[in-house]
Amino acid sequence: MVKVLLIDDDATLLEALRMAFESAGYDVLVAADGNEGLRAIDEHRPSLVVSDVNMPLLDGFSLCRKLRMAQNAVPLILLTARDNDIDEALGLELGADDYVAKPFSTRVLLARVAALLRREQLRGQSEVIEAPLRVGQLELFPDRLEARFAGSALSVTLTEFRLLEALARRPGLVLSRDRLLALVRGDDSVVADRIIDTYVRRLRRKFEQIDAAFDAIETVIGAGYRWRQAP
Repeated sequence: MVKVLLIDDDATLLEALRMAFESAGYDVLVAADGNEGLRAIDEHRPSLVVSDVNMPLLDGFSLCRKLRMAQNAVPLILLTARDNDIDEALGLELGADDYVAKPFSTRVLLARVAALLRREQLRGQSEVIEAPLRVGQLELFPDRLEARFAGSALSVTLTEFRLLEALARRPGLVLSRDRLLALVRGDDSVVADRIIDTYVRRLRRKFEQIDAAFDAIETVIGAGYRWRQAP
């Protein structure tokens, strides 16, 4: 049975989520704050963590930072009542794999969890090796979820990798934000399409750290984004 850790200081919400996840067939662990959550992660090694952002003692962003600094790549979904670009960008920068704003549908959250777990399962199946994808100076390694640009490693989260892969596999093709959301998330959840803008900004900054003149991710006003084909 897949083990999921839920972290939230709202006891009522935590209990409701525990019941929903148990009904969906998960082995559920719960924690009331980030420090308790860290101890549970170390002791029980869950397959996935769902954590609130706004908590006393150790908030969700700090939890994420501690995990990634410790090289712990457990899939992490952050929950927050503050749905804005600043929170989204910070959560993604720290290495969160997904981001869900309160109030949310439990069905949608469960779909996000299932999608992340499927991706992790595929990643762990060493016999399933996809050929690297090369577009210009970009190299993507789907089996390892690794990216390189101009010979340099590009540090990306799972969602950033999926977005980059969606664009790179369709060079020159304009993809709407809705289409990119569908390709990246793999579920029918309803979220603000502007989160794609946040992902794109994050990716551009990472590319620009390697090449200040990077312009391969092109904004098509009123339509979406595309990976610019080399002339």
